[in-house]
Amino acid sequence: MKIKLHWKLMFIFCSAVMLGLVVGYFYLTSHLTAYLEANLQNNLKRQLLLSKDFLESQLNISNHLANADSIADRIGDKLRLRATIIANDGTVIGDTDLNAAELKAVENHLNRPEIQEAISKGFGVSKRYSYTIKKYLLYMAVPFGREHTAGFIRLAVPLSDIELLEQRLQKTTGIAFLLILLFSVIIASLISFIISRPLVEMAAIARVMAKGDFSRKPSIYSKDEIGDLAMALSYMSDEIKGKIERIKQEGVKLDAVLASMFEGIMVVDEKGIILLINPSLRKLLFIDSDSQGKTPVEATRVTQVQDITDKILQSKQSLISEEISISRPAEKILAVNGVPIIRNNTLEGAVLVFHDITELRRLERVRQDFVANVSHELRTPIASIKGYAETLLDGAIDDKDNVKEFIGIIHQDSNRLANLIDDLLDLARIESGKLKMIFTPTDIKPILDSCLGVLDKSIKAKRLFVSVDMPKNLPHVLADEKRLSQVFLNLLDNAVKYTPDAGSIRVSVCVNDKLVQADISDTGIGIPEKDLPRIFERFYRVDKARSREIGGTGLGLSIVKHIVLSHNGQVWVKSELGRGSTFSFTIPQV
Repeated sequence: MKIKLHWKLMFIFCSAVMLGLVVGYFYLTSHLTAYLEANLQNNLKRQLLLSKDFLESQLNISNHLANADSIADRIGDKLRLRATIIANDGTVIGDTDLNAAELKAVENHLNRPEIQEAISKGFGVSKRYSYTIKKYLLYMAVPFGREHTAGFIRLAVPLSDIELLEQRLQKTTGIAFLLILLFSVIIASLISFIISRPLVEMAAIARVMAKGDFSRKPSIYSKDEIGDLAMALSYMSDEIKGKIERIKQEGVKLDAVLASMFEGIMVVDEKGIILLINPSLRKLLFIDSDSQGKTPVEATRVTQVQDITDKILQSKQSLISEEISISRPAEKILAVNGVPIIRNNTLEGAVLVFHDITELRRLERVRQDFVANVSHELRTPIASIKGYAETLLDGAIDDKDNVKEFIGIIHQDSNRLANLIDDLLDLARIESGKLKMIFTPTDIKPILDSCLGVLDKSIKAKRLFVSVDMPKNLPHVLADEKRLSQVFLNLLDNAVKYTPDAGSIRVSVCVNDKLVQADISDTGIGIPEKDLPRIFERFYRVDKARSREIGGTGLGLSIVKHIVLSHNGQVWVKSELGRGSTFSFTIPQV
């Protein structure tokens, strides 16, 4: 059970006061009782000596003790005490409380303690029970007469009077102490409230500080320890508030850095439980649910990530780098770099960084294919030219029947080689931005008609049906006329080459949201679905043997793609194997 400081202070103060009062009470009562008894004895002694003087004066007048009883009565009446006159042989000859008949029956008092002490010391004191008057009395006796031989005078005071005085003293002292205790309780309550109130206020402020509210400050300005504590609490509040603000700012910066990083970040603790995953990694691995508190395999569904995490935590190596492949939902290649978090020689977790290198690996593959294709495409016409040239040099030049055929083949392969080099140079200039294009408002219809005219002979040779669907009020496009002609010519040439005899080609041009879209459809052999993503790569051929048989460099679609992109347009293809293809591209209108 919680006990408030106010009550604790009250209890301490009241206990201290109670202890002081109890000690003071017993000390005062004991000393006051001793003082009363000593004071009573001194008074009784003085009265005894006065009574002795009075008795001796009476003896000087009468010179005998015949009227000792009346003298004792007079002394007792005046002093309101019991006075007893005893002869030197111990016979009681006078007593305030006894008449003449009773005096005769009183036993000899010579052996009384106070009488014996008076004989030996000249003054005697005794406390005892008097069987004569049935009371506890304080006796005090002295000898009187010439040379103290006439007898003894004794005064007696009932001890009940002393007890009554002691009771009154204790009662008065007790009431005074109770009043003091009550007053002390009130003062202690007030003092404890005054002391505890600022502490209670500071405790309340500390509680709201713990909840994040630093607006309240203690209203205490005393120049003591509590004031120092209040100042320390205010200073601590400002410092904590400042540090929390700095931590929040650093947290915001860290969140911004993690959110803006292209690389995926995963942080795990020493048990391999995920502490943090940044948005890039969520997007990269398609993590939808809250992953905090889960293991890597539970969050990512990729066992390779869990294996790398376990390897880092177990081996505590400085760096682990591995490549992993994932196929869900799309095939990707990731480079994973992981390092352990070690502080004071204690493993506290690990950090894993994920790099998406899918495009890099694809480009490497494209580069390798490009080198191989370029080498092959260059080697074939060069080998043909070299072979026929060597044949002619070996004497075939004199064979008039074959020399013309050989020179025609050399010329054909030379043109093929020149076209390949021209296409490579055009593609290199387009990709590097060195191919200058002049963008002007251009009408598509003349360009399309010109391209169809160039291919008219091939179209008629294969008996193809060509249709053009183009609105009369088609807006002009912002394009380089020469390069746009190259786009149409390449796409139409491919449609003619890969469409069987008596097939059809349809050209459709329309306006689509401030863009002019051109679609070239054919009823040709089509493209397998697996080849569609790579159809615009350099030298990529679906059927290499057939492609080389019908001619072409394998760079036409790649050139089309880069020209369209240079015009801020898009190009794509839809195809169904055996039923034809549709190549589409867009060009911004003026």
